Amino acid sequence: MKEIRAIVRPSRLQRLQDALRAIPNFPGVTVFKAEGFTAPAAVAKRTVKEELTDFTPKLMVCVLADESMVETIRQAILETCGTGQIGDGIVWTVDIAGPTRIRDGTSL
Repeated sequence: MKEIRAIVRPSRLQRLQDALRAIPNFPGVTVFKAEGFTAPAAVAKRTVKEELTDFTPKLMVCVLADESMVETIRQAILETCGTGQIGDGIVWTVDIAGPTRIRDGTSL
């Protein structure tokens, strides 16, 4: 089991939701509000004050899925959330051990 996490622009959420729902047997998604800023080396020179106070609204998207679905989900995120601009976000995968559904105690 894997967890696919991504930081994305809020304006891309509906497009991402549609793409994920179109994946056969998609397991579900959790979305958190987040704030952050791009690495200072990636943008033009800024003042220290700007770097410390310029937090941009983002969303963190988390999906728990079988390893066989990881690449399909990652591709959906990359294709629907990319604009080609700094600040599009990032996607990564984390190994998950022992997930259990709270509702019925089923191991996933």
